[in-house]
Amino acid sequence: MPSFPEDLAQAQQEWRATYHQLAQRPGRTELRRRLYRLSAHLFFHPHWQQRRPTATAWRELRTPARPADDVRERHPQ
Repeated sequence: MPSFPEDLAQAQQEWRATYHQLAQRPGRTELRRRLYRLSAHLFFHPHWQQRRPTATAWRELRTPARPADDVRERHPQ
């Protein structure tokens, strides 16, 4: 899994939290605006300057890191 800049990973976590808040309280203008700003920050982050993110890169960014123990529990050997 690639390593992402801390501010990019933090913005993704904030995006997810804001999205869930908006789902619980639809119609909140301030939450919609925050979600829009975070989306723009994520998409235009300097990390992506060399090339646009692929679907795989987005998925890896959006998938929260899991401890190694959790992975072993889901995929026993």
